[in-house]
Amino acid sequence: MSDELTLHDIDIADFIKTLDSCKGEVFLETAEGDVLNLRSKLCQMMGIANILKGAVISEATIRCTKKEDEELLFRFNLFKEVPNKYSKKENRGGLKCSSTVFV
Repeated sequence: MSDELTLHDIDIADFIKTLDSCKGEVFLETAEGDVLNLRSKLCQMMGIANILKGAVISEATIRCTKKEDEELLFRFNLFKEVPNKYSKKENRGGLKCSSTVFV
């Protein structure tokens, strides 16, 4: 598996749920040198706010500190697999936020 991961047409809620399942740190690194810790709720809120404002990240890389997290995100990106997508307490009919993110 490569060190870079490109995401396409992701569901934001499912992406955050997948990030929450990661065991190590997950970083979004832009070509400009910005580095965001995607496991941080503050960074997640900032990212969602920018997406809702129509911001586009033209080029960025996702880097994981643990190989198993890279594999988890790869499977999410390729197969839309979300770990523990429906817990017993979660309502399956909830609001779904979907957006295209260019990373």
